[in-house]
Amino acid sequence: MAKQPHLLVEEGDVNEIALVPGDPGRVDRIARQCENVEEVSQNREYKIVNAEYEGVGLTICSTGIGCPSAAIAIEELSRVGVNTVVRVGTIGALQERVEIGDMIVATGAAKEEGTSKRYESAVYPAVPDYEVLTALVDAAEENEERAASNEAAEGASGDAAGRVHVGPIVSDDAFYNESDEYVRDWNEANLLAIEMEAATVFALARRKGMRAGAICTVDGNLVKGTQKGADGDEELPEKAKNNVERAIGIALDAVARIA
Repeated sequence: MAKQPHLLVEEGDVNEIALVPGDPGRVDRIARQCENVEEVSQNREYKIVNAEYEGVGLTICSTGIGCPSAAIAIEELSRVGVNTVVRVGTIGALQERVEIGDMIVATGAAKEEGTSKRYESAVYPAVPDYEVLTALVDAAEENEERAASNEAAEGASGDAAGRVHVGPIVSDDAFYNESDEYVRDWNEANLLAIEMEAATVFALARRKGMRAGAICTVDGNLVKGTQKGADGDEELPEKAKNNVERAIGIALDAVARIA
């Protein structure tokens, strides 16, 4: 297989399992929790490194913002030997009970975006692979138990670590056009949160015979009127920033389970 035009990789350059954050900067954050890190390529929004976690070889590849960019990454990764992708991102809550800093493991994603619909009908489900979903849930539950135990030992309040929610989300194309009407409808449908890539990642991975999953850290709550960047110059609130590290750890533990 020839070198891919956007990721600038070819067969043999990457591992079979890939973590796919949106932000190229998060590639480095994930890599810091790994060993034997080696940069493979960097072009446009795509940064790729190889690394090891608990002896498991993995690739970390940023996808940029939105489903069109993510689709390019999944297409090209599938052509060079990747068979499993796990999205590690951020997400905006759509339910009152979901707090900034909480984490969400997606059981499916509503297709409020256009890219997946170029591949298939909107009625086809955008869902994660069961094995990857189970690994993420198991790793999240173990992490939550450890965090609660540590907080109890330290006399903390019990909510500092952030909870993990498991359920359906929605992927949308228009970050600045999520109107009150849309938010109300998603809330009433009991969708947990909204982000911009998972629906296409899930749908395209299924079509390519790949496994896929997603865990995201909550960075705002649209029902409460908060969104990333609302508190000042920083994109993410402090609690969300801290718990991105925890979500990365959960994703890496899940990778070790499914390797």
